Amino acid sequence: MKLNISGKQMTVRESLKELTRKKLLKYDRFFGDSAEAYVNYSVKHGEQTVELTINSSGTLFRAEESDTTFQNALDRAMDALERQIRKNKTRLEKRMRPTAFDSLPEAFDSLPHEAEAEEEPELYIRTKTYPFKPMSVEEAILQMNLLGHYFFIFVNAETNQTCVVYQRKEGGYGLIRPE
Repeated sequence: MKLNISGKQMTVRESLKELTRKKLLKYDRFFGDSAEAYVNYSVKHGEQTVELTINSSGTLFRAEESDTTFQNALDRAMDALERQIRKNKTRLEKRMRPTAFDSLPEAFDSLPHEAEAEEEPELYIRTKTYPFKPMSVEEAILQMNLLGHYFFIFVNAETNQTCVVYQRKEGGYGLIRPE
């Protein structure tokens, strides 16, 4: 796995980089050598924050956690990624390395969602760009769940149209497509 470690408005110590490399070796059993991991360290609202993103064959896994130390925040982010992988195990088996789940127990219990503290809304607009690739509706739902978003914009592989999948409040998913 290729590893990119950076700090937002800070310099990441070499000892923290080494700790990050050591801990992320654990994910080699899930992802092949072509996977890329991006670890971004920052200090937000007085807490140390780790943003961990892994790109494996066009599938993004993302977790962002804050704690009193970077080590604790990294541990929490890795736990969150592992929960994502466990929750979506059957869907991911088709896309990841064939032996990725061999060392894990067969039955995974879904962990309950932790309530997140509400913060004041930020007064700026965040712009994101990502490569668009055609995908199926099921693949778009999986990608949305892995990113932890409530909606996901994608190009439908069958119709070649830009569509949106979203989580419905009463459960399930919705699909918005153009006429």
